[in-house]
Amino acid sequence: MTARPQRSLRRRLVVRLVAFQAVVLLAVTLTLKAFGFLVDMTSTDATIERLRPAVVRDAAGGLALDQTPQLDSLRVDAPDLWFVIRDREGHRLSEGSVPMEFAALGDALDRIGQARLGWNIGDPPGPTGRLRWVDSPAGEVQILTGSESPLPLSMIGLSVALLLLNAILPIMAVMALATLVATPLVVRGALAGLDRAAAQAKRIDIDQRGVRLPVDDMPTEVAPLVKAVNDALGRLDEGYERHRRFLADAAHELRTPIAILNIRIASLPPGRDKTRLLEDAARLAVLTEQLLDLQRLDRQGQMAPVDLVVLARRVVSDIAPLAFAAGYQMAFEAGAAEAADARPVLVSGDRTSLERALTNLVQNAIDHGGRRGLITVRVAAPGIVEVADEGAGIPAEQHERVFEPFYRLHPQGQGAGLGLNLVRETMRLHGGRVVVSDGASGGACLRMIFPAPDAAP
Repeated sequence: MTARPQRSLRRRLVVRLVAFQAVVLLAVTLTLKAFGFLVDMTSTDATIERLRPAVVRDAAGGLALDQTPQLDSLRVDAPDLWFVIRDREGHRLSEGSVPMEFAALGDALDRIGQARLGWNIGDPPGPTGRLRWVDSPAGEVQILTGSESPLPLSMIGLSVALLLLNAILPIMAVMALATLVATPLVVRGALAGLDRAAAQAKRIDIDQRGVRLPVDDMPTEVAPLVKAVNDALGRLDEGYERHRRFLADAAHELRTPIAILNIRIASLPPGRDKTRLLEDAARLAVLTEQLLDLQRLDRQGQMAPVDLVVLARRVVSDIAPLAFAAGYQMAFEAGAAEAADARPVLVSGDRTSLERALTNLVQNAIDHGGRRGLITVRVAAPGIVEVADEGAGIPAEQHERVFEPFYRLHPQGQGAGLGLNLVRETMRLHGGRVVVSDGASGGACLRMIFPAPDAAP
């Protein structure tokens, strides 16, 4: 199932607002036009256009009316029809009750092609009229009338088109431009709280529990979603805390039987079985400490100066018997000097966490070094500790994956796949990193790199 592409809320609002405005404006315009508020549906020009084809000549050369269907319908549509028709030879034809203001007006307007006459103001309003010279079957005639009749469909369509071009489209263009400019600004301001919540969500990490998204200035429509996310974060925090307590309790409970097991194994006579039992018990102890390390990462102690030379020497001394029993030799190097005379290499950190991290690296070398050769622990300035073995090494494509939790290079191998992940997390909390490279003797070399003293947390 393919994911639907994300669409911009601002863009959708702009498009829908412009479309809505266009529909509303068009509907209002058409409604006003239908009721005659924008364009009159009747006109004196329509009356003139329906009279013009009916004007003919009689036998004496005077003006007469042909009883055309248009003239018949005009008399029905305009019961108060009146008009005056004349030509330049003085022939005259009239019908209806012609206002006295216009009775002899046409003779004085022979040189006027068309005109609108009268004032439709006053109480009562005065008469109005329309005068035009037009071509007819009788030749050029002057028609004067004040009677209105319905516009033909062609003229209605033309008036609508002119209205759209001259009024509707310019108004729509201005409204669309205003919407394009104003909507993003309005939306940006209305969603400012949501943007801040998104920025806060990006900063949420597994090490920052108890963080909640801000609900201040949040739109009412989005507030339930933010509240639901905060509730979900709260449930995750509670679940993580229960998980952490379970690991800590389980590890503490395991310490006692493992200690008893070590005492009983120590009482056995020397031999191969005793060596293997000691290794198995050591792995159980390491796994227990790793579970406790998960808890320690959450409540790391106060940072203080730590001498890596002293720390590494202590770890080597503690774990050397286990390495010797497994068939390895061990070496400790501190720069170019002898270990006892080495200059301090100081970093800022939590001594207990760093001891456990280095112990995990040495234990990893014991588990995967092939039970032969030399395991070297080396300390160098300004803040580097590396553990190298002479085993088969780690393939280049696995250099990053070995730090994933519960990932084991050899699925049937020993260990739970937590040690290297704990080393990486410990180094991350100290502002440093741990990397994998190939050792000088072909084995694996895991290097803890601390930040420069002025960049240490």
